[in-house]
Amino acid sequence: MSDNEQDWLALRPQEPSPSQCCGSGCKPCIYDVYERELAQWERAKAMQDKSLLTGKEEQSNNSELNPDTFTAFSVSSVEQLTEDTYQYKFELPGNSSLRLSLGQHIVLRGVLNGLEVQRAYTPISPRNAEGYFEVLIKCYEAGLMSQYIKTWRRGDVVFWRGPFGGFPYQPNKHGELLMLASGTGLAPMIPILQSITDDEEDETFVTLVGCFPTFDKIYLKPLLQDLARYWNIRIYYVLSQSPLSEWPGPAAGEDFIWAWEEDCSTQEGKLHWKNFLGVIRKTHTPVVSMKT
Repeated sequence: MSDNEQDWLALRPQEPSPSQCCGSGCKPCIYDVYERELAQWERAKAMQDKSLLTGKEEQSNNSELNPDTFTAFSVSSVEQLTEDTYQYKFELPGNSSLRLSLGQHIVLRGVLNGLEVQRAYTPISPRNAEGYFEVLIKCYEAGLMSQYIKTWRRGDVVFWRGPFGGFPYQPNKHGELLMLASGTGLAPMIPILQSITDDEEDETFVTLVGCFPTFDKIYLKPLLQDLARYWNIRIYYVLSQSPLSEWPGPAAGEDFIWAWEEDCSTQEGKLHWKNFLGVIRKTHTPVVSMKT
C-alpha cells in the first residue's frame, strides 16, 4: 500500500458503534452524519483533494447548540435529588438561551475507557431561561453513560448537540390534557406545564400523574408544588413501594387527593393504584406518556 493510500485511509471517517446512537430518532442521527462524512471523504479521495475535508467539524466551542456538531458547555452546579438522580446546571454565554421548542431533547456525548456513548435528555429549565439550562439525569450502577456522568464536577466541560424532536402542543387545542410520567420521564412534561402556566391565554386543564417508588423519591417536589397552585394544573402521585399508611399529610388514610400545605391551596395529591384507571377514564383527554 502506498503512502498516499495510507494517508487517505487515516482520514476515512470511522463508522459509529451501537453505543454512539442514543436511539431517540435524532435527525441527523450519528449514522446520518457518518454517511454524509463518508460521502465527502470518498468525493475528496476520488479528486485527490484533501481541502474538501476541511469543512468537517465534530465539536465546537462557540456555546451554540448545533444538531450536526457537539458543542462544549461548562457544568455550573450539581444537585443530588435522590441516591441515583441528579439535577445538572450548565452555563450559557451572556444572557443567551437554548431556544428549544416544546418537547425537544439534546444529545450528550461521553467517553469512558475509550468507548464513546451518546444519550438523549430533555432540559427541564424554562424555555426562556437566560444564561443557563438544566437537565435531570438518573444514573444507573451499570450504565456506561452513568459512570461518565458521575465523574462531573463544577467547572467540567461536556459536549451536547441538538436540538431534536418536539411535541406538537398548541394552546387551547384541547380542553384537557392527561400526562403520565414515570421517574425521569417527568422531564419532558415540565416545559409543557411551564408554557401553559406562563401563558395567561392558555386555559388548557392538565392532570399530571407521576409514578415513583416512594414519596422521598419524587423529583422536583417544590417545582411541582408551585405548578399545582395554578387553577388548571392538577398533580397526582402513584407510589409503587409505599403503603398508604406511610404517606405524609393529614389525610393519610384516604385514597385520593390531598394537599400537604396547611392552607390546602395546591391541587396536588396521592392516588391509589385502584383509582388510577378511574382518573384516566374520567378525563377523556389526549394522553402524553413518558417513562424513565
